[in-house]
Amino acid sequence: MELTINDMTCAFTPGQTILDVAGAHGIFIPTLCRLPNCTPTGACRICVVEVWGARTLVASCAAPAAEGMIVHTDSDRVLRARRTILRLMLDSGNHDCLLCPAAGDCALQSLAFRYGVGTGAFERPRPRYRPETGNPFIVRDFSKCILCGRCVQACNEIQVNEAIDYGYRGAAAKIVAGCDTALAQSDCVFCGECLQVCPVGALSAHDARKKPRLCETRPVRSTCAYCGVGCQVDLHVAGGRIAHVRGAEDGHNEGSLCVKGRFALDFASHPDRLKTPLVRRDGELVPASWDEALDLAAGRLAAIRDAHGPGSLGFLSSARCTNEENYLFQKLARRMGTNNVDHCARLCHAPTVTGLMQAFGSGAATNPMDDIANAEVILVTGSNTTETHPVFAARVKRAVRAGAKLVVVDPRAVGLTRHATLWLRQAPGTDIAWINGLMHVILREGLENREFIAARTEGFEALRDSLAAFTPEHVQELTGIPAAQLEEAARLYARAGAATILYCMGITQHACGTDTVQALASLAMLCGHVGRPGAGVNPLRGQNNVQGACDMGALPNVLPGYRRVDDDAARRHAEGLWGAELSGKPGLTATEMIATDRVRAMFVMGENPMVSDADVGHVRGRLEKLDFLVVQDIFLTETARLADVVLPAASAAEKDGTFTNTDRRVQRVRAAVPCPGQALPDWRILNMLSERLGFGPGPESPEAAMAEIALAAPIYGGVDYRRIESEGLVWPCPDRNHPGTPILHRESFPRGKGRFVPVHAQPPAETPDADYPLTLGTGRVLEHYHTGTMTRRSEGLNRIVPECFVEMNPSDAARLGVVQGQRVRVASRRGEITVRAQVTGRVAEGHVFIPFHFAEAAANVLTNPALDPLARIPEFKACAVRVTPE
Repeated sequence: MELTINDMTCAFTPGQTILDVAGAHGIFIPTLCRLPNCTPTGACRICVVEVWGARTLVASCAAPAAEGMIVHTDSDRVLRARRTILRLMLDSGNHDCLLCPAAGDCALQSLAFRYGVGTGAFERPRPRYRPETGNPFIVRDFSKCILCGRCVQACNEIQVNEAIDYGYRGAAAKIVAGCDTALAQSDCVFCGECLQVCPVGALSAHDARKKPRLCETRPVRSTCAYCGVGCQVDLHVAGGRIAHVRGAEDGHNEGSLCVKGRFALDFASHPDRLKTPLVRRDGELVPASWDEALDLAAGRLAAIRDAHGPGSLGFLSSARCTNEENYLFQKLARRMGTNNVDHCARLCHAPTVTGLMQAFGSGAATNPMDDIANAEVILVTGSNTTETHPVFAARVKRAVRAGAKLVVVDPRAVGLTRHATLWLRQAPGTDIAWINGLMHVILREGLENREFIAARTEGFEALRDSLAAFTPEHVQELTGIPAAQLEEAARLYARAGAATILYCMGITQHACGTDTVQALASLAMLCGHVGRPGAGVNPLRGQNNVQGACDMGALPNVLPGYRRVDDDAARRHAEGLWGAELSGKPGLTATEMIATDRVRAMFVMGENPMVSDADVGHVRGRLEKLDFLVVQDIFLTETARLADVVLPAASAAEKDGTFTNTDRRVQRVRAAVPCPGQALPDWRILNMLSERLGFGPGPESPEAAMAEIALAAPIYGGVDYRRIESEGLVWPCPDRNHPGTPILHRESFPRGKGRFVPVHAQPPAETPDADYPLTLGTGRVLEHYHTGTMTRRSEGLNRIVPECFVEMNPSDAARLGVVQGQRVRVASRRGEITVRAQVTGRVAEGHVFIPFHFAEAAANVLTNPALDPLARIPEFKACAVRVTPE
């Protein structure tokens, strides 16, 4: 189909607007209200064009293109209208470009310059509303607002937070939060999407006047260092500091960020940063030179290995470090003769790797995040997605707005329950029962995918036999989920053309986590919901590079690329590459290293087990008894305070490398600012230490390290920096001509046929009793991350969530005499902490929730170290506690 714009013939497809067609053919039409992927509103009228035969000018952003249409975008009539509109906008508010933080990045300013329009054509009204400054992130200056509505669409259609909208009428019109309250008192989560899309200076960062303007900075493209979504960010730098952070609009996150990614990189310049090596003398950590610290670390590690054997060493790698650094770290451990190397995946998704490996032959997510748009049904369980993976949660919410059915299974009223078609509220620790119940109903009603089962799986008969007892009525007794809800959820999932499962630590952090993951894999295979667009099993990785750390072999049983250490061929390949004889005996997991006194020395890079591990009282005792402890980090963490040597490292904003997100997408990380003081990138520290241990020089750059990774890990064989310069690659990518593999298991599984594994319901390792009558679950909140090392040094985040708390059901609170905001003691069989009570229906009666970010009230003082027998993960999500008012 064709139309004519400015005497140019332009082809178009049905559904495009005039603005779309013009843009596709390089024809400029100005716009202030148009927001990509949102419903056109025509609010600003600046995009008006002249259409032959039309009585009035037409808003091109909302007008559909039509066959034979004749359009003029720059006629005298159009230009007069645009200038008048611009004069009205400029004179309707306080658009003082000299003092405005948006100057140089303001669309209104640019259009005024383009069309030669100034102020003073109309009488300027006095501002009706005072600026809002009462939160730590965003200033709202209503006198600069042109009511374009982009912020409203960003909040309601992109982030789907629904915190703001238009309010009032006529001259009193404004953008309101809630019932015209302040942002801090509304449902706003401070993602900053509105700030990024605002075309004028109505929205600005709270400290914008203390920083260089955006136009005065240099952008550096990198990857966010928080959760596993791996958002692409532009770090805007001036004077060696990060002045602004913006979401990369051409990244897979499409410009979106969360409150941490946008506003919480100030930790990088915090005065607490480690700036020099430290060594312990006379019981105190004191500054030292790099030579002294590295010589001491290398000498003591080598001496302990020589005296007690390689098994006496333990290495904890880091999901916050780059792929290249994790690779070099595990390589160092193995060249020292031990496979005792692990990282925090042991505490989050170890059951995923173990369980999915047994079911599919691969332990990673099967589908990319943007594929959620192809799912007809989305089953979310054990994931507080809106707080732990906010940008991906927005995709889920948009899918629901577009018609997808959402089933949420969670004991807590997480954010997605507001958008759910069905919310199944199970008792904590009963996940296997309800998953088996779903499969029972599917088989009972003949909804299974028999063709897929016959062609792609094995072990079906044993699975079917194991499910006979899991009737909806029995599952209701075990879980508390009403039988009718269970049946409805089973039918929704099984009858969908494509359904996807999303899960996180609510599934894995149990003593039966591996079994639960296997049950989810069986559910997907039973219905044929794997290996297709919109259909898969997708664990959401909690940290920025936990996927990559696993890929790099920072695990005790596998080499890079998940090649088993006891596989002779794989081991010989690595020996040839590294020039060292390697052990074929799987090493100890992180939890086992902490539990045994056979480990006499540890090297911890970027991990903080003194806050993150279960039963931290026991952890402290073990770390204090080590003969030698080296910690490499960016702050003097609770773990670093126990060390004999502390090595100051670079943050993600200060080094080059790659992260691999939950999609399996390998993306660039780029240095934007210099390291503070004498701190160095982790990869450089590892090279220096490796040389002192007699292993020779390491890769001279992260790019050279990635070239070595491509040789060591076949799934990364086609990854190099040239190919991922602008966009990441999704593994497996075996060679440099391979485009990557966004969707796994399309034709077959890595193990051949998918394996059904029958699993049986089992209670948590510790259940409530008269002494400890409540069940504790732990997790994250939106505003903080992991052990708080970074986010608790962000001023804005600490203003929003300054301290630890316990969520209690109103019935429990009333019974115990606890009121909102009261200080209470929470005790388990392992310890006690004092926190503030939040009385809320988010948790069910008999259940309490505590976030684990706060070292001074560490939830993991309470948690149960009982382990999954295969994955060796502690049971963070269910232990017995009591609550006592202070």
